[in-house]
Amino acid sequence: MNSQWFINRTNQEYINYLSKVTSLSPVVVQILINRGLKSPNEISDFLNPRFSNLSDPFELIGLETAVERIRESLKSSERVLVHGDYDADGLSATAIMVHVLKKLGLDVHYFIPNRAAHGYGFNLAGLQRAKELGAKLIITVDCGITSFETVALSKKEGIDVIITDHHEPVRSQSSVISHPSISPLTKGGIEGGSGVKYQEFLLPEAVAIIHPKLSTHDFRPTTLSGAGVAFKFAQALDQTYNDSCITSNVFLDLAAIGTIADVIPITGENRILVKEGIRLIENGVRPGLKALKWVSGIDAKEVKSGMLSFTIIPRINAAGRISDANSIVKLLLTDSDDEAVEISSWLDKLNSERQQIEEKIYQEALLKLNSKGVRSAIVLSSERWHPGIIGIVASKIAEAFYRPTFVISLDGNSARGSARSIPSFDIYRGLTGCMEFLTDFGGHKQAAGFRLNPEDITSFEEKINIIVNETLTENNFIPSLEIDADVNLSHINFKLVNELKMLEPLGFGNSAPLLGSKGLEVFSPRVVGSNHLKMKLRQRSYSIDAIGFDMAVLFDGLGASTMIDAVFTPSINEWEKAKRLQLNLKAFRPSL
Repeated sequence: MNSQWFINRTNQEYINYLSKVTSLSPVVVQILINRGLKSPNEISDFLNPRFSNLSDPFELIGLETAVERIRESLKSSERVLVHGDYDADGLSATAIMVHVLKKLGLDVHYFIPNRAAHGYGFNLAGLQRAKELGAKLIITVDCGITSFETVALSKKEGIDVIITDHHEPVRSQSSVISHPSISPLTKGGIEGGSGVKYQEFLLPEAVAIIHPKLSTHDFRPTTLSGAGVAFKFAQALDQTYNDSCITSNVFLDLAAIGTIADVIPITGENRILVKEGIRLIENGVRPGLKALKWVSGIDAKEVKSGMLSFTIIPRINAAGRISDANSIVKLLLTDSDDEAVEISSWLDKLNSERQQIEEKIYQEALLKLNSKGVRSAIVLSSERWHPGIIGIVASKIAEAFYRPTFVISLDGNSARGSARSIPSFDIYRGLTGCMEFLTDFGGHKQAAGFRLNPEDITSFEEKINIIVNETLTENNFIPSLEIDADVNLSHINFKLVNELKMLEPLGFGNSAPLLGSKGLEVFSPRVVGSNHLKMKLRQRSYSIDAIGFDMAVLFDGLGASTMIDAVFTPSINEWEKAKRLQLNLKAFRPSL
């Protein structure tokens, strides 16, 4: 797919000043400026994320009230139910919350909804489980912010609810009264019963709500994952009960898993959580994650965030997609290496099964799309598609066709969908504009889930296409490459590559740096492995190896001494104890 290339540029004198003060190369300084870091202190904090730099958890609205409610539970010896979610973020958050409350001495149980039987979020099944257990307090993690009806019913049953979540809250404009998450039971209570207005949001009437978007006007924390919010809760309890053997930093590995899995920006607070968490994962301190590394084939000492996204995290998610996820909490909490290996081996097999189902659905979806044609918003549905897999398929289609994508699984009189977007389109707001056709929805700017009646799919497709066309221009449907710096090949050396390693952990919001270079002469292009393109690039008298993973399809366009412009990330290739510089190609095109 063709892409638009944009090169970021900054005043050269300012780059030279920062380079001198920080002792970093001008290329790395340009990359840091592109990430919004414009002073020596900001650059130092970014390159040296420390646990001690985490913000005070009590700056989050609701945490003081929540901690006080935990104190009441301890005094009354109450039973507490932690209500989680079935994805990697929700499961990591559940494990954090259960562990920290058990450390305090509370009688804690947990409930993970089944995707097929219960659907997403804090709903009646979770409340029923709390009643069966005789719990007097429910703490939600990674869900609950739009659970108006269930929170209202819990209150009626004499069960308090603390909500910890990070999904989009309902905004309190007049149109929100028709939001599908607000049932007839709660619509009448918005003025003072079951819905509470806070700032621009309408919230369930819980005892306390801890959410990154709910804060004092002079404090806006970074976006947190569900596990990140649970970690802040643990951090608050750590500070409150500092003689109770709670050490919140032991949960950093779980907070890192949740943050990476939910594609949360790895900036600010999250950068600290992920960097410190990956260190724990590398050291293998948690038997469950150590076993998952083993079944995933990770034997490297150094673990990267991208590596986790393709190995451990899909295995954790596999249970919630096609089976039951309760065993994952057990895996993340166990002290037994044998139990950890047993559950991890099961997950590995489950993940292989998930991959087979995913590929089948993806191919069927492509056939449907080819038959009906590509529109501004892609909407596809089938009775044969597993509801736990459609989110992955939606992601693949959105990436391949660069369109907001909605994939729907039909089951009798109900239809469940997963939506994935492109950077220029807020898919949650898009769904908000289609509320007349939806029975429920929730999510983020780039990913969401929704429900609707099968007979409304055609009307929904027409409406979402109207919204996308009104929001985006033709250029928004062309992927863009933002190049951090224009460099000569002679700038690429071992010192630069080692400096670039300081940008780790990489991920959403802090992506791998992209450098660009023009007028490169191609030598010895060849296909290696099954689908990779290897060549040598020369600029003036300087040459360097380059590899384009999954780029073999572009081999035919490369003749002898072809001249190209290229976008790449420099790296070090180690082979038989020898180290060589290598460019990992991201894109290239003929030189003008």
